[in-house]
Amino acid sequence: MAVPGALLVMGVSGSGKSTVGALLASELGWKFYDADDYHPEENRMKMGKGIPLKDQDRIPWLCNLHDILLRDVASGQHVVLACSALKKVYRDILIRGKDCAPLKCDETGKDKQPAEVKLLVVHLSGSFEVISRRLLERKGHFMPPELLQSQFDILEPPSAPENFIQISVDKNLSEIIATITETLK
Repeated sequence: MAVPGALLVMGVSGSGKSTVGALLASELGWKFYDADDYHPEENRMKMGKGIPLKDQDRIPWLCNLHDILLRDVASGQHVVLACSALKKVYRDILIRGKDCAPLKCDETGKDKQPAEVKLLVVHLSGSFEVISRRLLERKGHFMPPELLQSQFDILEPPSAPENFIQISVDKNLSEIIATITETLK
């Protein structure tokens, strides 16, 4: 497999995206982004109040993340992005940008061919019980455990023809990292 320009570490809140993504980026010598750091304040406030985000909340955020990935990959920088990316359309936006968004981000640059980010999706999957237990142990995060069910409700696990691997959160961190780096060889 050709090495992708970017890795997307995805899954529901509490699946370990940020931990796995940061460690993986460090191990590979790639740049790391945590998508949560790019949420606008309105999104953080909604989630903090226990209000699940809607597509219109997420799409501008995902378009912004696509632009960041595209910029870095175009400059030769490999990237690891930790992002829930729960629906296929969200992952499509990360790959292709606003042109595949059901609601457009902005209308600039209509004539240009959409630029794609070569992306390998790493889906960290686990049962509601395991992930719920992890969330309850987590301190100081704006995502309340009460929103976990809403994430499982909208989750569309990656499937062919998406370029992805699925890894159980039941594995330990070193096994997860080893599985991903082995896939990249």
